[in-house]
Amino acid sequence: MDVRQLKALVTVAEVGSVTRAAELLHLVQPAVTRQIRTLEQELGVPLFERTRQGMRPTEAGAIMVDRARRALNELERARAEVRPAPGVVTGIVTVGLLESTAELLAEPLVRAVARDHPGIELRLMTAYSGHLQQWLDDGDLDLSLLYNLDSTPSLNARPLVREHLWVVAPAAAGLRADRPVPFTEAAAHPLVMPASGHALRALIDAAAGRAGAELDVAVQTNSMRVQKQLVLAGHGWTVLPGVGIAEDVAAGTLSAAPLSEPDVWRSIVLATPRSGRTPPAVQVVARELVRRIRTEVTGGRWLSARLQETDATEG
Repeated sequence: MDVRQLKALVTVAEVGSVTRAAELLHLVQPAVTRQIRTLEQELGVPLFERTRQGMRPTEAGAIMVDRARRALNELERARAEVRPAPGVVTGIVTVGLLESTAELLAEPLVRAVARDHPGIELRLMTAYSGHLQQWLDDGDLDLSLLYNLDSTPSLNARPLVREHLWVVAPAAAGLRADRPVPFTEAAAHPLVMPASGHALRALIDAAAGRAGAELDVAVQTNSMRVQKQLVLAGHGWTVLPGVGIAEDVAAGTLSAAPLSEPDVWRSIVLATPRSGRTPPAVQVVARELVRRIRTEVTGGRWLSARLQETDATEG
């Protein structure tokens, strides 16, 4: 088993065609076919099903493709780390950003890293906290923002921000930042909610229990953007973190107010794997991400967010 075989395996799986894979790899088709067959003979199992729709990985093939892709990524990162000029930090860093924070943090982070560390290649992934944590545990991310997480046996969690959740409504509702809305009042409206099983939904359901409120769920979605679109279209109110609605409120397209009775907060942490060596490039990007978050919070662009004491007092 060698690198060429792994590249052939991953490329065929991604494009579904030996012919197309050969073009992308600048090889002749028989060479790619031979590499796949050699792998299958070595492993003793078929890796692809030949269908009319193209090459489809078998169950064993899907496992091999996943592992091969990670191995190739690690080799690519290693090459980037061992070739730098003296004093230059290089490498590939994959960062997980919560969907609600991406609009505020992604571009400033990319700009700062490109300016100060041009040898670092950033790869940004956005998703909800549960997905990001799984990707971090699986080794697909180097660091990630997560929320309401303590350190675990596999992850270090550094507290960064404590953030109020807001009730969000159409602009005509006239909600205001200086007039918190009791949870029971918000629950009296049809609600556009995060899908069940989502961490934000768990926070909302727990708050409803404390308030003794029964939720009238009009629709559920796993997309913050869709939540806001449905509220704007008049399908109900919703609950979101302040960072996800700052621009909408400033533009006057939505109105929002902090939830109260009870207050509902989420804590955002920077999570990194406990195991293995942390490459210098990952350390650099982690520091820059923390710096960007501090800048946005202290500059007032992150609604109702507070730096955690452990982070705010750090030098």
